[in-house]
Amino acid sequence: MWHGIVDRLIPAVPQWASVGVEPSAQFVTAELRWESGSAEATRDHTIASLKPLTIATSIDAGPRPLLQYRDRLTECTLGALRLRKEGTIAVEDATLTVYQVESGRHYCLGWPLRELTAWRQNRNMLKHRAANHLNMEPVAAQQLMVTYLCPRPVVLVSVETEGHRNIFPMDLIGPLEGSGLFSLALRSTNVSEPTMRDVRRVALSHPPASMKAAVYQLARHHKDAVTIWNELSVPLSRSPRFDIPTVASALRVQELAIIHSQVIGSHTFFLCRVVSAEDRGEGEQLHHTAGFHQYYRQRLGLPFPEA
Repeated sequence: MWHGIVDRLIPAVPQWASVGVEPSAQFVTAELRWESGSAEATRDHTIASLKPLTIATSIDAGPRPLLQYRDRLTECTLGALRLRKEGTIAVEDATLTVYQVESGRHYCLGWPLRELTAWRQNRNMLKHRAANHLNMEPVAAQQLMVTYLCPRPVVLVSVETEGHRNIFPMDLIGPLEGSGLFSLALRSTNVSEPTMRDVRRVALSHPPASMKAAVYQLARHHKDAVTIWNELSVPLSRSPRFDIPTVASALRVQELAIIHSQVIGSHTFFLCRVVSAEDRGEGEQLHHTAGFHQYYRQRLGLPFPEA
């Protein structure tokens, strides 16, 4: 009975928020800190795997650094993760450092709302474990949400060969600025994962926030490839160099050459070079952030536009 009382009295903070963000805007900064120094990491850290929760960066920050997120406007600390070095990845002339997340927390909500919100979200994840697409333990999922303090852009990944064609959404992507590489972390069970490892080229469409419903409908293609391109309700156009179908209304299209891939836990971690990047429009791109971050910004009177 007391569960119901808590649910009625405590504000409901969603676990995730779908928002519209200008692609070039930076509302949150990330910094790696260790005993002997620190380094800007806003555009130089990415998720390499969800299970275990793994971070990759081109910064070697020692054995147990702190990854700290700050609000750019207020300079307040929004959250932090304690990392543990697991190894390195050497690719061409670059070396990446791989870290597992040991612990973490956010500071977007005060006590007791922070603890009650986590309890409510953890309860819901355990209750609906079979339908939880993240398939993570609640503690790890709470740590994952900290990484989404930097709103993560959603893209549509296209791949095409003579015998396989597909397009599906991803947000476990990002640049590793110090190395010049771009990363994709794709669940290894994705139907297109073997093709991507083989063909070694993909195109990314950056959709406007207004395409949210259509983007989410394409999530079914993580399991089932596209039979023919004409079956899609989304108008397509071809990428300039690889001639891969991309979303005609995309704000931006990138073509990536995959130079390295390896399985890390639950995901295949692809490292790529950007072959071409074409800006096609202006506006707010679909992004994901943690629900507690959107709640924090609402309290400041500066919420992200809901997608």
